[in-house]
Amino acid sequence: MEMLPEIAHRRSIRVYKPEALAGDAINRILEAGRRAPSAKNRQTWRFIVVTDREKKGKLAEASFGQEQVEQAGAVFALCTTNVDYIMPNNQPSHPVDIGIASAFMMLQAEHEGLGSCPITTFQEADVKVLLSVPHKMRVVMLLAVGVPGERGELTPRFPPERVVGYEHW
Repeated sequence: MEMLPEIAHRRSIRVYKPEALAGDAINRILEAGRRAPSAKNRQTWRFIVVTDREKKGKLAEASFGQEQVEQAGAVFALCTTNVDYIMPNNQPSHPVDIGIASAFMMLQAEHEGLGSCPITTFQEADVKVLLSVPHKMRVVMLLAVGVPGERGELTPRFPPERVVGYEHW
């Protein structure tokens, strides 16, 4: 089982074909997120799937007009159910946990032949109202997933010597 080609091939897709996603694909993407590791295995997340066209349009409005939110076959709202847990390294766990879950979900989408785009620019209060997210919970990220309308170019990555250190910085 080789994963690196899918990792290397994945890119953020910002144009989608107007096609619905198969329920099985959505379920496998959700399963990938559900199986992601989390701090102390707390699994303090909730994933909300939005496929309704009108609701995706409102999510796009809350995302400052990002068209890929409305175009995607599905938008996943990745929420935390515990904003208070601080890990022993003095970092909140929810951004890390949601980041890992979203990476698993994006790789599963790529494996399904779908495109994805993480969305972090949105008005959280508006999204929470639209999706009935309880006041104390947080919407950390939206993830647009759909049939790519265009693949675009791979964005260049820094060379390993710029981002990797062994035994010290």
